[in-house]
Amino acid sequence: MEVLAPAGSKETFKAALAGGADAIYLGGKLFGARRFAHNFSDDELKAAVDTAHGRGVKVYVTVNTLIKERELSLANSYLDLLDHIGADAVIVQDRGLVKLIKERYGLDVHASTQMGIHSPEDALWAQRQGISRAILSRELTLSEIARIATSTTIGLEVFVHGALCYAFSGQCLFSSILGGRSGNRGMCAQPCRKRYTLGPTSGYLLSTADLFSIEALPRLMEIGVEAVKIEGRLRSPVYVYLATKTYKAAVQRAERGEEVLMTPRERELLSVAFNRGFSPGYLLTTDVMQRSYPDSRGLLLGRARSEGRRVRVRGELEEGDGVTFYRGDEKIGGFEVRSPIREGDVRVLPCPYRLEMGDYTAYKTKDREFAAIEAAIREVPFPMSHVQRSEVALPLKEMPRKPRQGELSFYVSSIPALKEVLPHAKRVYFDLGPHTDEALAECRSSSVECVVNLPRITPSIPAVPDAPLMVNSPGQSMAFPERVVYGSYFMNMFNSLNRPQLYQYTLSVELSRDDIWDLTRHYQGRLEVMVFGRLELMVTRDPSLAEGTLVDERGARFPVIRDHQGYAHILNSADLFLLDHLDELERMGIDSYGIDLRNRPPDLCSIVARAFSRRDLRQKDRIKRRVGGITAGHFLRGVQ
Repeated sequence: MEVLAPAGSKETFKAALAGGADAIYLGGKLFGARRFAHNFSDDELKAAVDTAHGRGVKVYVTVNTLIKERELSLANSYLDLLDHIGADAVIVQDRGLVKLIKERYGLDVHASTQMGIHSPEDALWAQRQGISRAILSRELTLSEIARIATSTTIGLEVFVHGALCYAFSGQCLFSSILGGRSGNRGMCAQPCRKRYTLGPTSGYLLSTADLFSIEALPRLMEIGVEAVKIEGRLRSPVYVYLATKTYKAAVQRAERGEEVLMTPRERELLSVAFNRGFSPGYLLTTDVMQRSYPDSRGLLLGRARSEGRRVRVRGELEEGDGVTFYRGDEKIGGFEVRSPIREGDVRVLPCPYRLEMGDYTAYKTKDREFAAIEAAIREVPFPMSHVQRSEVALPLKEMPRKPRQGELSFYVSSIPALKEVLPHAKRVYFDLGPHTDEALAECRSSSVECVVNLPRITPSIPAVPDAPLMVNSPGQSMAFPERVVYGSYFMNMFNSLNRPQLYQYTLSVELSRDDIWDLTRHYQGRLEVMVFGRLELMVTRDPSLAEGTLVDERGARFPVIRDHQGYAHILNSADLFLLDHLDELERMGIDSYGIDLRNRPPDLCSIVARAFSRRDLRQKDRIKRRVGGITAGHFLRGVQ
């Protein structure tokens, strides 16, 4: 089993090598999902590949953001560089990019967790595209991973340590919609680590613990998982070294059949290096949250009492360790331990400054071994290389679209709402649920197309009535090859190369008007643009998030709704409203306008449907007052 370590810089790359990684994943300066990491220049990428290969270690390069139409030529030249320097694989989110790679290059492709592979059908689709490995969604259980493994021959990679996203990866728009920094573009601002209120509860309600799942390794081996992955391209060299070394040793022990996979000292060191609380993740539990604090505090020691220039701490602390003190959420101070005095299980620590008298919570934030680890990392050579990137042309055929009047397509979830929109609808997308058959009958009687909207997340794809379908993943489309299939905006269509081919795609809501103009010049298939509704910001497996209204520190209110499968959906605080931009969308040649009225009262559905049907902009203020706020979303501003 391969142990795959992260590298966000030359120093962490050297740490991964020193820790014994079998493979290292890293990003260049382009198209990586960790744009805030230092990352690697072209020359450094070549040096990293050469250095790793000299030690028998593989290098996988992340190209795991969504690619805009105007960026395809640059992405093509970048892929040519990665092929030239001998990268062992590229990690990809954008499905259109997969097509480009398989047609032009000999690079192995690994499907990023951002691609959302979470079912046997998704994995089988990836396998048929020539993808050699699927990095599975971090929300899957061991039994769900086992089902995928028995259904396909694609290589499987599973995250076992590091940060967990609250939402399903590749399906989160929270950072994007709130501030324009898209997680799908490597710019996530981590709004999940902020404070929120939901009913009577306040705190870091969306903040997850870190994944720590060594105990799952034997079962992952039995299943046939070929690689286990450590998250952490933004973390320190010491963290990368310790995580790599600890998991490498644990894998070797598991392969030998040993029961004890990690020593107490290994756990302690890794807990000190980075620790915001740990969970074995959805692999082994549904309790993945750490709502007390969102940052790393190190290893909890317990209560400490300051006597001014001396601090009494219960716990193991030695010369050269680091200790930090908190009162509630506030970090008060800390220092490196010098000349500790042992009094039973208490350490009396001389304080280099006067610490206010009283009680604190103490955390160990540095270990005396860290200096030796840092020295060992510095000893790893990283000889420089040079490579020249070439500009490789990517001719895209111009296929101008003719202007057209777009159809109105309504998303609804109840029969009363359906009846209000039917007089104005060309089609209706109705959520799969207990009233689907009734909705199909209502639409037939009104000669309106009814498209069954499949659930967002389907580890097991459900049976559905015989009708056209709206899908949210490529596996869902592959499960129904004889149906007319529509793709939702969660299919993340960013460019004209997008796959699989469907009857119609709803464009990503992260595209601006300029992005859409660029795409439509090279794409003749049917396209829909969302023009009204509360966009879904997150879908999560967390069973503890109650339905209601999530309120952030600014007072913005985000509805929380659970679907028929039990997943929680967090919606935007304001409704998308593009009624005043329909003329421009017509000139782009957009075929359909999506109007999302799910979970809205029937009278509001009627008001909105009439306004869009008649293009009555006089209703804009009325709708704004009724829904509490409207926005043009990314149509005007776009994402970074």
